[in-house]
Amino acid sequence: MLTYLPIPLHLVRNGQVLPVDAWTPDGRLLLRRGQRLASEALREMLSAHHASMTETDAQAWQRSRERHLLALRLAGKPLAEIAHMPMPDVILDTDYLEGHQVDGGWLDLQDILRSLLYQGAQATLPLPRIEGLVQKALSLLRQDPDEGLFVLFQALPDLNMGYCATHALLCGVISTLAAERLAQAEDSAPMLLRSALVMNIGMAQPQDNLARQRTPPNPMQRQIIATHPPTSADILRGFGMQDEALLALVHWHHAPHAAALPATQQTGLHLLSLADSLVAKMAPRVSRPAMTPLGAAKSLVLSSCADTSTLRPAMAAVLGFYPPGSYVELANAETAVVIKRGARATTPHVASIMSASGMPLSKYIYRDTRDARWAVKKPLERSVNIHVNLDKIRHLRQQHGV
Repeated sequence: MLTYLPIPLHLVRNGQVLPVDAWTPDGRLLLRRGQRLASEALREMLSAHHASMTETDAQAWQRSRERHLLALRLAGKPLAEIAHMPMPDVILDTDYLEGHQVDGGWLDLQDILRSLLYQGAQATLPLPRIEGLVQKALSLLRQDPDEGLFVLFQALPDLNMGYCATHALLCGVISTLAAERLAQAEDSAPMLLRSALVMNIGMAQPQDNLARQRTPPNPMQRQIIATHPPTSADILRGFGMQDEALLALVHWHHAPHAAALPATQQTGLHLLSLADSLVAKMAPRVSRPAMTPLGAAKSLVLSSCADTSTLRPAMAAVLGFYPPGSYVELANAETAVVIKRGARATTPHVASIMSASGMPLSKYIYRDTRDARWAVKKPLERSVNIHVNLDKIRHLRQQHGV
């Protein structure tokens, strides 16, 4: 899970812009980056809630401070004066970890990717950072695809984390796993993941705003949605991207049937487009509830389209009816979280997290849904108000060999 570090409020001036998101230590958003510390009352509120930042932001902000202090020393400023300088109010793109230095897990990738997507066309050194994210994601996916699905599906309803980055990673994981199931060429996995991470860079912040918006998109927002695929491709060209296959995937991911591409590229394009649509259906909006993974999987299988007749069942099979990270009610009325895909779409491995009487369980209980006593009764909406501990899930999986 994400690591949060204290914000050094004593080094932030009144009226200064905060260049990082301020969170509580348990992950609730207090103040979005770019807001000013406008009053002493706001400072006291942040202090009372132990305002924190992600480890990624903390490291970048510290690099920005070190760079700024070095410039002051080289300019001959007295050390006593330098020692009391406040934190800078700007973090450059180069202050963030470059891709090949990415450490941690899926949520660390999500945090770094969100920053890159928000920077959009203004990002510096974007291509090595993107490639590093891709390679780290592929490494995590090879280690444990079920944990990747679990973490990202758990993150999907949390709109404060940045829906654009969660959406991108989940699309990349799903399309990659589907390609592997279809025995696509070995080099298609990095291509699909790379394309998924950046296909919406042309509307990253609007995408997050739309997820939190209570009203339907206005005409200007609809125009952004309609034009973001070619806009994203243009941004990538501006980065120096010369991979025409990737640029085509990004450009046509909303209109795969209109793309005049070789057959070898068509499959990847359709997988990316299907994953994009599928994740959007399962993602909640303030304006509407999310579709359950079971409903989304059924819509995949039942949709008739000759071009994707073999791709849709493969993608549905990759997720199962109850993908890791989703919630279900069991035959004994317990509430459980899916922790691993099962041998069949209807029999996932689950951990009971709430008793039949509705009481949270401090110790999770492994349930084999092949047993009629603990069969899945129905999927649940994403309204289970329980924080699921990933370390407990890992321990339970290890204990039961799943």
